[in-house]
Amino acid sequence: MNITQIFDRLWKEYTERTPSAQKIKDLFIDKGNTVFNDHVAFRTFDDERVNIEVLATPFINVGYIECGDYVFETKKLYAKHYEHKTDRNAPRVFISQLKTEEFSKELQGIVKEIIDGLSVDELKSDNLVFKGRLWDKPSIEIYNMLQEESEYAAWLYVNGFCSNHFTVDVNKLKTFDSLLEVNNFLKENNFKMNTSGGEIKGSAEEYLEQSSILADRILVEFKENVKEITSCYYEFAYRHEMEDGKLYSGFIAKSADKIFESTDMNSVKNS
Repeated sequence: MNITQIFDRLWKEYTERTPSAQKIKDLFIDKGNTVFNDHVAFRTFDDERVNIEVLATPFINVGYIECGDYVFETKKLYAKHYEHKTDRNAPRVFISQLKTEEFSKELQGIVKEIIDGLSVDELKSDNLVFKGRLWDKPSIEIYNMLQEESEYAAWLYVNGFCSNHFTVDVNKLKTFDSLLEVNNFLKENNFKMNTSGGEIKGSAEEYLEQSSILADRILVEFKENVKEITSCYYEFAYRHEMEDGKLYSGFIAKSADKIFESTDMNSVKNS
């Protein structure tokens, strides 16, 4: 697959889980905009069989290179971001992983059991980012246990390997001049914003402003029953010029930390 095919396939799967994203994209287009992706994000565990490097494989194969890494102390995550080495219009790729050794033995055991249950062929795949949940129907009991320790782990247990979010490049929208305008437009169209840390995370002084809607909710068939849980969300990023005149291209850990909470079940329930 080439770059376009990869992101087209990811978008198709993502919008099946996140119909709000397609609705918002259509709203932007209706106002005369072409929508470009700033970055696409993925979640995984730190097990070497499915870690960041494994999920990055299809992107490395088409010319992406590692450009930055980030630590999230509170949520116990580590992340890297990748950019294409020659195509400046290609979306960035942001992949995070749960630092399982910093959690309880119970959580570590659950994660190991999940990955141990995957076949060799599945684990050797160069396209894990497209695979979704490869393990059996999830258990409410395990989901709740993971939720107590890590919302991230619980989300990953149910959703599997997939695009956690796409991100609109606000700089390239023709009819919006700021992230604040975008947020107001979304609220006017009845989308609920992630307000953790404020609707806008980051600032012009930090060269990056980000916002996101709360994740969509989907019905998931668990072993015990059917339960509505969060799927994925749509993010919006506005990048500012640095002193050298170039747009900032990296990420800010403290802002991304709050963006992660777009899938938080408690936030979505209270929206």
